[in-house]
Amino acid sequence: MNCIGWIGLVFVFSASGLRAGSGVSIPEAVVREAFDGSSGTFFMIECSTGLVSDFDSERSAERLPPCSTFKIWNLLIGIEAGLVKSADEAFYHWDGEVRAIAGWNKDLTVRDAFQASCVPAFQELARKIGKDRMDRWIHKIGYGDENTSAGIDVFWLPAKGRTPILISPAEQAQLMCRLASGKVPFSENSLVILREVMEFKTTDIGTLYGKTGSGESLNGEHRIGWFVGYVIGKRGVFAFACNLQGDGVSGMDARAATITILERQGLL
Repeated sequence: MNCIGWIGLVFVFSASGLRAGSGVSIPEAVVREAFDGSSGTFFMIECSTGLVSDFDSERSAERLPPCSTFKIWNLLIGIEAGLVKSADEAFYHWDGEVRAIAGWNKDLTVRDAFQASCVPAFQELARKIGKDRMDRWIHKIGYGDENTSAGIDVFWLPAKGRTPILISPAEQAQLMCRLASGKVPFSENSLVILREVMEFKTTDIGTLYGKTGSGESLNGEHRIGWFVGYVIGKRGVFAFACNLQGDGVSGMDARAATITILERQGLL
């Protein structure tokens, strides 16, 4: 069923899983060019039909630490818990500790903290949510392997000697499709606030929503970079997960690769 020069298989995603089908196909050359020599996977779902394009199915099935992409769900749970009321409210009060990322060394609104990917801000939110409430929501969502045993404020962050929660790129994209389609157990108010802070880029063709994530692989041998989200535009709603692996890669690299792919496919 493979077509040379195109991503191997197109699948249909349904409640019963993935099955082969026909639909959106992204040329393999487009993905490889966007990855610029990095190894990785790009998994995309056309949400109205469930059709999937999967570049490197072995990698897209591999569960990895989500890094800061988990901030999407951390924020949604915080809003549902009544801990966050709006995108532009005061959220993070800098503790005075100077950190390597300059954007974290100041007070931040919810929007600012999300876009700056401020780890200490969302660690504080996770502590306020608490382990029991966090675990209930993670189970309700069906997030990866649902393992938060590493600690309430670090379980999504990879580190030596720590076993973080793990989720595959395919699972990330499936959750993004449910999120974009409103098929998640959160109020419309929570989803509206999240969309406000997730919006990254708008063109005449569509609007891109997403979150980066960067960190170490489980074995510590290389870096991983995530970009997960969805695009809403003239051709419909497409959810995706991009994961790159290699020396020096980051979420910004995964985001740049995703934008290149979406633009080349006329989706952004």
